[in-house]
Amino acid sequence: MISSEKDIAGLRVTVMGLGLHGGGAATARFFASRGAKVVVTDLRNRDVLENSLTSLLDFNIEYILGEHRDEDFINADMVLKNPAVPPTSKYLKLCRNIETDISVFLRLNKRPILAVTGSKGKSTTTSAVFHALQSVYRDPRLGGNITISPLSFFEKKSVKEWNASNDPVVLELSSWQLADLAELKDPDGRSILRPEISVITNILKDHQDRYGGMESYILDKTNIYKNQSKEQYTICNFDQETGRRFARETAGKVLFFSASPLPEGVEGAWLKEKTGFLRFNGKNLKILPETLSLPGPHNRMNLLVAAAMLSIFGEDENQTAKALSGFTGIAHRLELVREKDGIRYFNDSAATIPDAVEAALASFTAPIFLITGGTDKDLDFTPLKGSFDKTAGVFLLDGTAREKFEKTMALEGMNPRGVYGSLKEAFDDAVKSALDEARKGKSPVVLLSPGCASFGMFLNEFDRGNQFRELVKAL
Repeated sequence: MISSEKDIAGLRVTVMGLGLHGGGAATARFFASRGAKVVVTDLRNRDVLENSLTSLLDFNIEYILGEHRDEDFINADMVLKNPAVPPTSKYLKLCRNIETDISVFLRLNKRPILAVTGSKGKSTTTSAVFHALQSVYRDPRLGGNITISPLSFFEKKSVKEWNASNDPVVLELSSWQLADLAELKDPDGRSILRPEISVITNILKDHQDRYGGMESYILDKTNIYKNQSKEQYTICNFDQETGRRFARETAGKVLFFSASPLPEGVEGAWLKEKTGFLRFNGKNLKILPETLSLPGPHNRMNLLVAAAMLSIFGEDENQTAKALSGFTGIAHRLELVREKDGIRYFNDSAATIPDAVEAALASFTAPIFLITGGTDKDLDFTPLKGSFDKTAGVFLLDGTAREKFEKTMALEGMNPRGVYGSLKEAFDDAVKSALDEARKGKSPVVLLSPGCASFGMFLNEFDRGNQFRELVKAL
């Protein structure tokens, strides 16, 4: 068990899953730079992992690629697993000590933690909170599932130097990351995850290809607040039964958020028309302005939650409202890539469940040319029923979700324009159709919002979004 930097030198460490987003590389770099003997093992080959490997050229690391070997797990003092590795992996059963980049960070960190999970909205919410904190603090940080390993925070300073500051850390945590943290304790026997503020944005059907059912998925989410104290805060979704369940279970002080005014006496944040308010500690505060730079009613809810978090943390509500009004969003989440010839192009590649596509379609009144489809995660597509009539055309990417999309569209008497074996083919046809609309004086939108995983055609959802962005820039 690591409790200080001094515990690292000489450790035999295996990093299981180098990955493509930088998390595995940051983990390997952190341990190698502090004197550990590091083995990186990944089932993918060197060509796929080239960028991650290039970032580690300055370090003495052993690589086992294209396979896993039993001895790298049996002989390791510590195995650092990628969150995507399921707990049922036979290699994990060989390990004496399993950690993650998040768990190692939490063992060493003494700064306040603001943590967010949920099926959708967590990346936008955490990024908005971080955006506002940057105008107040010298060194706030954002990390976790948003593809920034918190171990990267230690790259230019020692742990002691890091902990000399009390600036906050905002963590986005997935259900898989929370599952990995569930049973981990510090030397005093306390859970290593005890955020000052925890948030569950919403619970929607997701990852059912990995979970046996919704209850196990929900239980992993509850780890975000399971070990909070009565002095800490849990923010729950009043509009969902799961949110009210979480409020009953947490030991933290409960605040709710809602799309409509909360009942008298219930503390929390709500929207009245488009303005956000907060009832907290006997005060009623206006925390979110009517005019925002970020489109979509779902994003207004995300920013409401961000504003509530900031106000509860002690930030000035007027300064918070000003900062959030100028927040323009993040990559792959309803990201405006370009406007050209009267057409706006939006990259919503992180929309990997049908509910996210529904929210994206509700964000526009202009004609929408939707590029969607991909790999089914064993999800229910009924949330999309009634949404396709908001589109001027649907361009369906081939994949295991094809049949579900076609059946759902048929309920509205619609068919996709085609089923495409590449993003470029779908994009080209969508742009041609949108140009016809633009010539009629309309202002159409070309929207990539897949509602599915990206396996097969792309490395991941970020590769999918990056390919879309390059197609738009090449116009």
